[in-house]
Amino acid sequence: MKLHYHPKTDSLYIELSAQPSADSREISEGLVVDFDARGRVVGLDIQHASETLEAESLPAIKTRIA
Repeated sequence: MKLHYHPKTDSLYIELSAQPSADSREISEGLVVDFDARGRVVGLDIQHASETLEAESLPAIKTRIA
């Protein structure tokens, strides 16, 4: 599992697999799930991460990603 925080878009991508994404679905407002060609979850995109996640968790995520 890898975390990718993109400050310009304030999105956090949680990569669960190295498989390429073949399909994406927004399952809840601001939460997009990526699927591979076999329908398995390969990643999660949390949009507006600083508004969605607890504020104290973002500095730790940014530090781990940097």
